[in-house]
Amino acid sequence: MTTEQITESQVQISVRNIGGIEKSEVTIPPGVSILTGRNATNRTSFLTALMAGLGSEQASLKGDTEKGSVTLDIGEETYTRTLTRHDDTVSFDGDPYLNDPELADLFAFLLENNEARRTVARGDDLREIIMRPIDTDRIDAEIESCRRKREEVDNELQQLEQLEQTLPELEEKRHEKEAELEEVRDKFVTVQAELEEIETGVEQSRSRKQELEKAFQRVRDARSELEDLEFKLETERSTLSELSSEREELEETLAETEPPEEDPNRLEGRIQELRSRKRALDDTISQLANVVSFNEDMLEKEGLGIVETDTEESADLTDALTANENVSCWTCGSTVGTEQIETTLDQLRDLRSEKLEERNNIESQVTKLTNKRSSLRNKRQEIEQAEDQLRGVEDEIEATNERITELENRIETKRTEIGELENEAESIEVEDHDEVLELHRKSNELELQVDRLEDDLGKIDEEIAEREKALEERGQLEAEREELTERLTDLRTRVERIEKDAVTAFNDHMETVLDILEYDNLDRIWIERRQEEVREGRRKVTKNRFELHIVRAAADGSAYEDTIDHLSESEREVTGLVFALAGYLVHDVHEVVPFVLLDSLEAIDSDRIRRLVDYFSTHADYLISALLPEDAEALSSEYTYVTSID
Repeated sequence: MTTEQITESQVQISVRNIGGIEKSEVTIPPGVSILTGRNATNRTSFLTALMAGLGSEQASLKGDTEKGSVTLDIGEETYTRTLTRHDDTVSFDGDPYLNDPELADLFAFLLENNEARRTVARGDDLREIIMRPIDTDRIDAEIESCRRKREEVDNELQQLEQLEQTLPELEEKRHEKEAELEEVRDKFVTVQAELEEIETGVEQSRSRKQELEKAFQRVRDARSELEDLEFKLETERSTLSELSSEREELEETLAETEPPEEDPNRLEGRIQELRSRKRALDDTISQLANVVSFNEDMLEKEGLGIVETDTEESADLTDALTANENVSCWTCGSTVGTEQIETTLDQLRDLRSEKLEERNNIESQVTKLTNKRSSLRNKRQEIEQAEDQLRGVEDEIEATNERITELENRIETKRTEIGELENEAESIEVEDHDEVLELHRKSNELELQVDRLEDDLGKIDEEIAEREKALEERGQLEAEREELTERLTDLRTRVERIEKDAVTAFNDHMETVLDILEYDNLDRIWIERRQEEVREGRRKVTKNRFELHIVRAAADGSAYEDTIDHLSESEREVTGLVFALAGYLVHDVHEVVPFVLLDSLEAIDSDRIRRLVDYFSTHADYLISALLPEDAEALSSEYTYVTSID
């Protein structure tokens, strides 16, 4: 189902045993839907369940069950996801909406632990988040393919240019052949007339005439066969010359080509080892994300086994728990301070960041080794192809030499045969024998010349016609080359363009949002693309970086630059959300998944939440946000409100 069809459909969501939810069914229409309720009412669990149904693996099972599921009914399509516990891990199966949830996890599923939001809050490299979904290897491969195609088109255009330059010479050659043919035809007609005149006046038997004609016809046929053989010999010698030149070029290429300094197959083991480490890190990162998400839910009093009878009782229990500084650890059962749990959570988040950095470093190593292996393989393949071509050329040279020897022998035999046939014709006695014999010989030679010139002229006409037809295709080739050039330019600048678009989108949206939210002393938040030198191994390389700038207004009206650390929690959360929205727009995430999920907006006051939701709603077909009742009251009554998850 396309996203256009989805936007016209209601979404029926059925959840079992996800997060703190035992069983729930909710219908979400297109537009804005608000999940309203106090803490510990499973709103976050519902959002993570919806994420799982859409393809994410950031959901967790209910603590007292081994299996959970999510079903999404969208129009006539149904998508399912099952979660199964295996010891300390949870596996995901089924048929979710997305096969690859990376874009959505980064830029559409904007819960508290969303990586884009947290990256802004920590002041980490924003470029890495924006550029992570870009498959640079595929772009490089496409660039190489386009470059090769354009080289082929350039070669064809160059050949056409050479053809066009030689076309006047070919036309001149045709005129010369036509004139020569006309001259030979005139001579042939003259000789034929003289021969008829002499033969008419000669009194001799019909049989002697016929015998003489047959003798000269045999001479003509033999001479025609000789010309064919000589033409074939000339062709074979030309072929031999070309093959010899090709052999010299191949031998020179092989002599100049250095063999690969390393066996590419030896790199395979290292690449596989790094990929195994990356898969292990991916599993670890996923597990850490689940652990962090679960514990964050538990800290919010979701999934603590609280039995809710009504909203007021739930609120009282939540307030009571929140007031206590010590809680019973849901992992080991001991009593610990909430600050200690939060410290452990921070350590887990830091560990996940370290693992992400390690995963990215390994991915970079895999890319380098893969490129090196491909280069070595290409080099080896070029040498092997040149060696195969050289062997083929040498075999063809040997076969051509054999054909040349055979043709030379046949030509010698044919010349002997012609001499014998001419002697036979000369032995036939007729009146005016010498003159008749000479005229027949001239006639024979002229007739052969006419045939040869007609054949040459026909070949010239064919060559001219082929060149003119080829030149007619030049316009199409030039258009194809222009298209390939534009594609190459687009590919080569795509990464830079995405960076610029992301920065522009963020800066534009941030400016608009700050105007809407009206923070008193916050004039501007903007991203600057900068280049910096970093060390990779033993060498320094230049890389782009997105640097976040904060501009504040002092009491006297002057402006000064501040850091992300000095932003209020509300300002920091808004900045993270706008950064994620920029990624959502730059990567056209709406074409992949038409949902945006919002959670953990408590740090923002209700009036600003209203303005922020209104703004985000213009960019997503389905916007689903979890809000406290007092925050939801500030929003438009035209939105859909879900007050009960169970």
